[in-house]
Amino acid sequence: MSEPILRPSARVILIGPGARTLLFRGGDPDRPFDGTWWFTPGGGVEADETVEEAARRELREETGQYDVEWSGLVAVRRVTFPFLGQTYDSVEHFFVAHTTDLAVDVTGFTDIEEDSVAEHRWLDATDIRRLAEPVYPVQLDSVLAELASRRYPSSPWTWEG
Repeated sequence: MSEPILRPSARVILIGPGARTLLFRGGDPDRPFDGTWWFTPGGGVEADETVEEAARRELREETGQYDVEWSGLVAVRRVTFPFLGQTYDSVEHFFVAHTTDLAVDVTGFTDIEEDSVAEHRWLDATDIRRLAEPVYPVQLDSVLAELASRRYPSSPWTWEG
């Protein structure tokens, strides 16, 4: 097996009214037997951008959301995972954005996102706990109310899993 590909990434915990967050459900088209999971908007950091710039770009591309209130960095998570025949070693940087607009425009999806994302939903912490599939980051349900109330950590949390 080849060495994992290093992939810094930026993710956004987008929070709307009712302390609901936007999650996508998807999976690896090359490994349908692995099932699906739920995850926040986001993706890889391009060579010419900061992680915050990547978070803003990914949010626009994946949701069409432009008019949001941004927080700083709230968490960092390191994860290794297989996807489309490659193994990735990713350091994920999580930002929070607040919106009053629940419209989601996925016309900015890449071909890979179109093939791998099945649906999106606005979910509160109780909804998240009731999902049958895994949710990443796994800590999301336990911090959502705090983040929705704009209570951010003084330094970014370090998340496992």
